[in-house]
Amino acid sequence: MAHNRTHTKFYFAALSFTAILFFMLDIVLGSVSISIKEIFDVFFSADKVEPYISNIIINFRLPRACVALLAGVALSVSGLQMQTVFRNPLADPYILGVSSGASLGVALFLLGSSIFSIILPTLVSNFCIASAAFIGSALTLFLVLIVSIRIRDIMTVLIFGIMFSAAATAIVGLLQYMSSESALKTFVVWTLGNLGGATFGEIKIMFILTLIGLMIVIFSIKKLNVLLLGDVYAQTVGVNLKFTRIIIFISTSLLTGQVVAFCGPVGFIGIAVPHIARMFFRRADHRILFPACILLGANIMLFCDIISQFPGSNMVIPINIVVAFVGIPVIIRIILSNKKIIHE
Repeated sequence: MAHNRTHTKFYFAALSFTAILFFMLDIVLGSVSISIKEIFDVFFSADKVEPYISNIIINFRLPRACVALLAGVALSVSGLQMQTVFRNPLADPYILGVSSGASLGVALFLLGSSIFSIILPTLVSNFCIASAAFIGSALTLFLVLIVSIRIRDIMTVLIFGIMFSAAATAIVGLLQYMSSESALKTFVVWTLGNLGGATFGEIKIMFILTLIGLMIVIFSIKKLNVLLLGDVYAQTVGVNLKFTRIIIFISTSLLTGQVVAFCGPVGFIGIAVPHIARMFFRRADHRILFPACILLGANIMLFCDIISQFPGSNMVIPINIVVAFVGIPVIIRIILSNKKIIHE
């Protein structure tokens, strides 16, 4: 037991160090070469730095690194909750249909206005797209909560989420078929994910919503541990299944919805990170997995963001492409090296 605690502390310390390192590298590396000294001067001696360097750091690289950090944390914890509630290793943050609802909101805004030739000011601004995505995800959450209140069986809720996602995808497909090329391209680019472009005001919103979602998880850790043992056992120890699921759904939707709104439907992180955490820590206790997912999610998303920017070049690859190339080998290795995923 002492040996396990030592390993756990070492992993947490190592992940904390690498998260700080990746965050700094995400600010340092880019198409323009900037030294660490210049970065410190931007924050502590701004008069010694060229204005264009300050602009790059303050308005582009720092916000992008903050968004990557928050998105990695939010999606990882959301995936952990969904895999626990549904007791399904393939569950991800989007299983409730939040991503489909957000995509439908953005499609109605971008593609719908194109179809009906509606000219809107700042049509493709980040704020307008984020607002459409957040409204779509919020309406989806409302529908899921209604179903959760009326239906006891968790698998029925899962089926409802899948059906809603299919219906939303069909509507989006129809809008894509009928829309103009320019609007369609804008929508496709949004679906590829983007960690850049967020303002500090939007980052504050992300931080507040992420903090609220994480606080809900903290107060639900004991119940999440009980849910691993099955619904029957959870009821025998006094857990209100319906109320617990609603609280967890709210947390997941807050965490996932704001990421989809400001970054697009970023994949891989939510489904893979909880498995990576179990592989490293060999534990199913959410008191360990919760902080592990926070640190691992932050590390992986920051690492993917560094790669996506192709340091030294002007090319920026959409984040979903990078996380796919980074994530697929990780998932395959986990499947091949672990004949069964640890849940006990």
